[in-house]
Amino acid sequence: MPKVLISDELSQAAIDIFKTRGVDVDFKPGLKKDELIAIIDQYDGLAVRSNTKATADVIAAAKNLKVIGRAGIGVDNIDIPAATAKGVVVMNTPFGNSITTAEHAIALMFAAARQVPEANVSTQAGKWEKNRFMGRELYAKTLGLIGAGNIGSIVADRALGLKMKVVAYDPFLSAERALQIGVEKVELDELLARADVITMHVPLTEKTKNILSRENLAKTKKGVILVNAARGGLVDEAALREALESEHVAAAAFDVFTIEPAKENVLFGAPNFIATPHLGASTNEAQENVALQVAEQMSDYLLTGAVTNALNMPSITAEEAPRLKPFAALAEKLGAFAGQIVDEGLDEVEIEYEGDVARLNMKPLTAAALAGLLRPLLQDVNVVSAPALLKERGAVLTESTRDASPTYDSLIRIRVKTGGGWRTLAGALIAGKPRIVEVKGMSLEAPFHPATLYINNSDTPGFIGALGTLLGDAKVNIATFHLGREGAGGEAIALVGIDDTPGEPVMQKLKALPHVRYAKLLRF
Repeated sequence: MPKVLISDELSQAAIDIFKTRGVDVDFKPGLKKDELIAIIDQYDGLAVRSNTKATADVIAAAKNLKVIGRAGIGVDNIDIPAATAKGVVVMNTPFGNSITTAEHAIALMFAAARQVPEANVSTQAGKWEKNRFMGRELYAKTLGLIGAGNIGSIVADRALGLKMKVVAYDPFLSAERALQIGVEKVELDELLARADVITMHVPLTEKTKNILSRENLAKTKKGVILVNAARGGLVDEAALREALESEHVAAAAFDVFTIEPAKENVLFGAPNFIATPHLGASTNEAQENVALQVAEQMSDYLLTGAVTNALNMPSITAEEAPRLKPFAALAEKLGAFAGQIVDEGLDEVEIEYEGDVARLNMKPLTAAALAGLLRPLLQDVNVVSAPALLKERGAVLTESTRDASPTYDSLIRIRVKTGGGWRTLAGALIAGKPRIVEVKGMSLEAPFHPATLYINNSDTPGFIGALGTLLGDAKVNIATFHLGREGAGGEAIALVGIDDTPGEPVMQKLKALPHVRYAKLLRF
């Protein structure tokens, strides 16, 4: 009988699910790290919330561990690479607390607009400062959403019910999806100029970090209200403090901070600033939903091998696993390639399956490809949530099959439409290993090296020498070098596997080489 350790607070109903399904369970919340390491080798599964830290040394001690289940979406407390290397599946519950988080953002918006916390303290102190707390109506005001995915669209729905106008900035939101959820799609600068209230609903990535920078805060309307119930680090906190003190920003309400637990922060004590301790998912309903969901998912995996909401492997049945697994790995790597060269929003995705792979169950393969595609942009994406996340943003997905492939037994091709143009690449399994075999219609055969330079250039004499000299001078060692071209003197591509990461100055020099049209450092 498989055995699971629950090391954080989970409801009795979740414990009952494990027992009913035939899984032995120990409930031991509050274990210290050394206590967890001492007993973890007894268990096949570990169920956690956010308090338990499933670090590399904990996972190393888990000799029999097969699955870690997170009751919630964030997995910062789980070392996923260490779990993957150990063969441990990591699951989360991505949609169990969406409504709760959206409602908290609305609550913070109201609290900031009507100065509820300060008025409460003043009134209970016997001051009755009725004239001091002059709030503002939200009716007919413009709400600016930064991020219009699952939670953002729920916030939009609630705001429309308040008779607010909603504008949204989201590179992955199509015009059709914007119309469907009742928002106006705009660019970031327009949102900053028009919004009376701005709420954040995006993950923390390189592209979203400090999206409300000092410069962007200065572009907002005087008297704007800011709400962040998404992730810390989306706003320049020091700059926001100054904007609150100058009254350019009328009020701000944050549930998340750059450093958590936030025992101290530059925003604390600022005028008209409201803080809550990361309560976005903290309702009884949400906690119950994610607890029951994680218990069902872990039981399914331990008893049948079914994988649901996994962050480090495709969702496939036990029967399909041996045949699908290598193709899923190929699809995910192709998606990761495509996702890293989507620079201007994602409008459409086409996935083609040729040859023997076209006769397999394509759903987990497409999910793996979409997870790879979206992960560089959204981070908290897995093979189950990726199709839904793509659909939410209105990007069109097309799948097609061909019974035969001209060159390979099986081939997977991905085409993505970004910025009005298409980018195409294809891959195949060669000797059982995923390989890139086509980019922009040009044939080649290259591995998915962990760090790869992708260069699109004109096929002119001297280019390869100039590239090699540039990398040599920067002490960047070349591990693999693969070329493709349309024809002599035409368009060409290079995929260069490298052992060292070039800095931004080197990348700028590379992009400035004669005849280079595009250059990007890819990671796999």
